[in-house]
This record gives sequence, structure tokens and C-alpha cells, in this order.
Amino acid sequence: MTRIEDEIARRRTFAIISHPDAGKTTLTEKLLLFGGAIKLSGAVKAKGKARRSRSDWMKVETERGISVASSVMTYEYQNCVFNLLDTPGHEDFSEDTYRTLSAVDSAVMVIDAAKGIESQTRKLFEVCRLRDVPIITFINKLDREGRDPFDLLDEIEQVLAIEVTPVSWPIGMGRNFYGCYNVINDHVMMTQRGDADNTLSEPEQCKGINDNKLDKLLPQESVALLREQLTMAKGLCPTLNINAYREGNLSPVFFGSAINNFGVKELLEGLVNLAPSPAGRSSNKRFVLPEENKVSGFVFKIQANMDPKHRDRMAFFRVTSGNFKRGIKLISVRNKKLVNLQNPMMFLAKERETAEEAWPGDIIGIANHGNLRIGDTLTEGEEIQFSGVPSFAPELLMSIDTVDPMRAKHLSRALTQLAEEGVARAFRTRLGSNWVVGVLGALQFEIMADRIRTEYDIIVKFTPIQLYTARWLESDNLQVIKQFSDKNQSSIADDHDQTPVFLARNEWHLDNAIKEWPAIRFLKTLENAPEHFDD
Repeated sequence: MTRIEDEIARRRTFAIISHPDAGKTTLTEKLLLFGGAIKLSGAVKAKGKARRSRSDWMKVETERGISVASSVMTYEYQNCVFNLLDTPGHEDFSEDTYRTLSAVDSAVMVIDAAKGIESQTRKLFEVCRLRDVPIITFINKLDREGRDPFDLLDEIEQVLAIEVTPVSWPIGMGRNFYGCYNVINDHVMMTQRGDADNTLSEPEQCKGINDNKLDKLLPQESVALLREQLTMAKGLCPTLNINAYREGNLSPVFFGSAINNFGVKELLEGLVNLAPSPAGRSSNKRFVLPEENKVSGFVFKIQANMDPKHRDRMAFFRVTSGNFKRGIKLISVRNKKLVNLQNPMMFLAKERETAEEAWPGDIIGIANHGNLRIGDTLTEGEEIQFSGVPSFAPELLMSIDTVDPMRAKHLSRALTQLAEEGVARAFRTRLGSNWVVGVLGALQFEIMADRIRTEYDIIVKFTPIQLYTARWLESDNLQVIKQFSDKNQSSIADDHDQTPVFLARNEWHLDNAIKEWPAIRFLKTLENAPEHFDD
């Protein structure tokens, strides 16, 4: 095996997805804890001087106790390199999650044992299915009273149309939750609940379901129920098939309680043994294999103000092929500009260190001075374009302005930087040069105002406007876009990339424009900024 093949085999790049409050961020913290990346885990809703979760590092996240942006965390465990991407659970920030899923090779789906499959879980699962992303399921919060394990497995099968098989099985529930049984290895893992500092204790181990030690460790009724349920599970559920899982047809299921450390180690080991190594990726010209010598990759996320003192912008880059080394010069295929990568970064959420090298599957940070965009492909010269990193047209639109007119220029800079992240859209109207902000969910307006206040020291106000939707304009004939723009000046704006946008007043306005201008494509989804006419 060559060096690059060995490094690829060691890597697992995965996202954690869930409905809000299913325990996703807590599980992230515990995976980092068990993986040795941190000494003490934080709490999502910690107050005062209590520790915050590593993945929720933004000021607005710590103030509100919610995740609003994806975080990247790289760590090692059992000779594997994990690139863990924690995603926002709230549907108002789902676009960030969709793009993040374009950069991973697998996902962990977290489900609340009391609630089962929820709306956002279903949506995110469908995105994974469309991308053929294999999914491991973690049923969380077994320390609370929840639904019968068989009911949960049946719901996953019926609602998500995927086969499931348990890798671990809960021993009891709620107050009577004692641990998990490893179905594959036929042993019991019992752990003591973590103390206030979430320190870990060595688990006691029993070999086999019929080990007499079980009868000494557990109440009689718990042992009897466990043996009965496991017999049924082995008879009803299919045998674990790694190929079926990696093809997206089977989801291995782990049970546990992240907040109390139950089942987390088993999940981590499951990722080591089951999750796929980094795969190749399709481009507009060919399929790129990870073991190729030439470095290539794509930008799937841009984050502003990770270091507020320096107003920095960081582009998150997924290495697709080759051995990336510090100092390498890559070409941005979109604008043909040379990118000199002298200070690439590896992440543990906000914390970062210089990356001397990286391999396929790794996520590195590139300082962005305005030249890189979400969806950009970087190569050593080959003109290929990786696809599948979308931007979505906003569903809610409002005008934005500063309370202090003297801060107007600063607002323009703030809106441009935040729009580059792709979470919100910022459009500047051709007439009047007013700023219009578009989002997918109403909560984004509040979060955006908070971020502009805390990161840029600007107080803003939003004003409702009579707009139905926004659509990017694209055509094979750029002159047609100019003609359309000239005739519809009052409804034309430019986004942060100077790409023309049509602001429709109502549904009829949009439908009529589509009918009268068949040479123009009114795009609801944009993967890369199209060419546009410069006046």
C-alpha cells in the first residue's frame, strides 16, 4: 500500500445531523472527549462560567444556546483521523447543513428516543439519500423515558424506507438505564455516569448474553428483558452488511445517552470499523480518484470573523485528491486566479493550527481575502469543476439599514462578508442602491442582526418589503440579461458576487417574466456564480 492509500484508509469524514434538541452537539462533544481531542466536554446550554461546547463557539451561539453554523473538528482515535462536521439542527439554517453534506463521506443521524423521527430529521435524511451518503443512526437520551426500541426501529424503516440493524442494544431506559449490549461482539458495556466534569470510568465487561455476571450486575427483570429483546432483534433484523450500509441501503443503529457517556465509545468504534474512507468525486469532465497525485478539492463553506480581532474570512476546503502540502499553489478554476497556500489551517471548531500537509478527506481552512466563493474548485491546473455545493434562493426578504447613518459603509462590508458565508443573501438594488436581505427562515434575521451587532459593532433595523422571491438570472446570451435588466431596473439587484438577481413582487410577476423571456433561466438554486454582463 502506498503512502497516500494508507492515509486515505485511515480517514473518516462525517457529519452529525439531527432535528433540534436531539442531542447532536452534546454527542459531538462526547465523541471529541472519547477520541482524546478534549479533556472536558462542554454543554450546549451552559450558563455563566460553565464550559461551552467546542462546536458552538460563536458569540451568538453561546448567548442563545443554539447552533447556527457548521463546525469542523479534526482528531485521531485508534490510528484513524476523524474529520467531524457538526451541523445546525434548526431548519432555518439548513442550507449550511446541505452544503456541509457535500463535503462528507458518511453521516451520523441522532434521534431522540422519546420523539423518534422528526421533520428536520426526515429532510436531512433525504438530502443524504440524494447524495448516497451512508448513515449510522444513534438513538439518544436513553437516560430518559422513551419509546420502545422496536417501535423506533420500525419507524425508521417505515418513514425513511431503509433497513436497520442494531449494533448495540439498550439495557433498560430512564432511571433503569444501565448501559448497552454490543450485538456484534456479544458483550455488555456498563459505564458509570460521568461526574460534573464528565470524567470517564472504565466500563465493566461481561462476555455473552448468558454470562452469569449479568445476573449479579443487573436486576433480574432487566436481565430477562434484555435476553428476550435480543433474541427477537436477532430474529427480526437483518445481519449487519457493510456493503449494504455503504451503499445507503442499511443503517446500523446504536443506542445510548450522550450526556451520560453511554454508547458513545461503541459509536466511535463503529465509525472506525464501518464508515467508509474518503471517496472520489464527479466533476464536469471526469471522475477524480482520491489517490491521484495531483491535488484538487473544493470550497463548501466560508466563515467570517472566526478571529473577530482581525475580521478574517476563512474558506473551508475539502481535499478531494492528492497530498496537500503547505506552500502549494493552486488555481481557482472559476476566476483562474492563483491561490498561494502558505498558512493552511486545521480546526478544532474555533481553535486552529497550521496544517503542514493534508490528505483526501481532510478539511483545511484557507484565509480568504474575497477571491474565493462557496463551490469554488481548486486544482494544480486542471480545469475541472466539482458540483453539488448549492445556494438556494431566499424565501423571506426584508430591507436592512443602519440605525446610525455614519455606519452605512461598514454595513456594506458586513453584509458582503456574511453573504459570502452563504447563510443569508444580500442584494443591492440597481435603483436607490438599497440593501435587501434574503433568508430561508425568520430566525436568520434575528441571528444576522445579532452577529452584525457583536462582530461589527453596528446596530441594524429590518423593514418589511413587498417582495415575493428572488431569482438569479442566467442565459447563454449575456446580452439578453442586459436587455431584461434595462427594461426591469426597479426589480433588478446584484448579489455579493455582482450576479444579477430578479426581485419578483408576486407570483404573477415571476411567472410573467419567465413566459416573456424564455432565453433567460430564473434560477432557484445556484451551484456556481454564472457569468454576467458588466455594464
